[in-house]
Amino acid sequence: MKAAAAIDVRELSKRFGDKLVVDRVSLQVQRGEIFGFLGPNGSGKTTSIRMMCGLLTPDGGEGHCLGYDIRREAAQIKRQVGYMTQRFSYWEDLSIRENLDFVARLYQLPRRREAVDRALEDLGLASRARQLTGTLSGGWKQRLALAACMLHEPQLLLLDEPTAGVDPSARRDFWEELHRLAARGISVLVSTHYMDEAERCHKLAYIAYGRLLVQGRGEEVIASQKLSTWRLEGEDLVNLAQRLERTPGVAQVIAFGAALHVSSHDAGLMDTLRVLPGVRRVETIATGLEDVFVYLMSHADDNFRQGAP
Repeated sequence: MKAAAAIDVRELSKRFGDKLVVDRVSLQVQRGEIFGFLGPNGSGKTTSIRMMCGLLTPDGGEGHCLGYDIRREAAQIKRQVGYMTQRFSYWEDLSIRENLDFVARLYQLPRRREAVDRALEDLGLASRARQLTGTLSGGWKQRLALAACMLHEPQLLLLDEPTAGVDPSARRDFWEELHRLAARGISVLVSTHYMDEAERCHKLAYIAYGRLLVQGRGEEVIASQKLSTWRLEGEDLVNLAQRLERTPGVAQVIAFGAALHVSSHDAGLMDTLRVLPGVRRVETIATGLEDVFVYLMSHADDNFRQGAP
């Protein structure tokens, strides 16, 4: 018998004042799955995550987290979920060990010292256990935050932009740890802005202005938009980009270093691109996640625009 999904929510909605910030979001996160939750700032990611784990009551919709009803059994959910917020929220005048010991006390763990020692060892923090938290780099603070989330051995991790402001090496190490946790059967829902991180997720969902626009495996998300993409090299890329944006059939133009990525729903547009003034070279490339997400964002309906319902 197949185990129930770690998260299974349907039609979740939330208003703050007269603004609908989450609009009928439905998704599933399977056991042992890393699920990437993407979208621009203010898109409703954090609000959605908080509803999924019982921290915030939805105005509409229903669902379960780890088998518990998100409305009626929020207390049971919280005991089995590790939640890592965007902002580092531990005490900088305490050592790493003291911070973890304090969190262990909050969870009322029966063998507190063992749990703290295990967390220090698992996250590579043992050699720095006595170091004051305020002296740590962003990457080490991130490890401490993840260690604190794992103290009570949760079945589900909810990570809200956990690698913001962290250097690429620390981000890579963090993601290696997430994959080790997933291999142990722990489910992970992680919001991120980084496309390289999105590509490391088993599945993805993209939300903009409170609405879930697309979800699935990375290749499914890319295929769903039916975009053809080309890489253009030429002279005066700024003016060339402006000219391309006015060209019929062009869906979007994105600057990538010394070239432009041009996407269209018309696979035959290449012949038109070749003869445009200023174009030196055109080659077909695979449409990437960044191409798709920029396209989705540019075509999303802003629910905070003047006069929006």
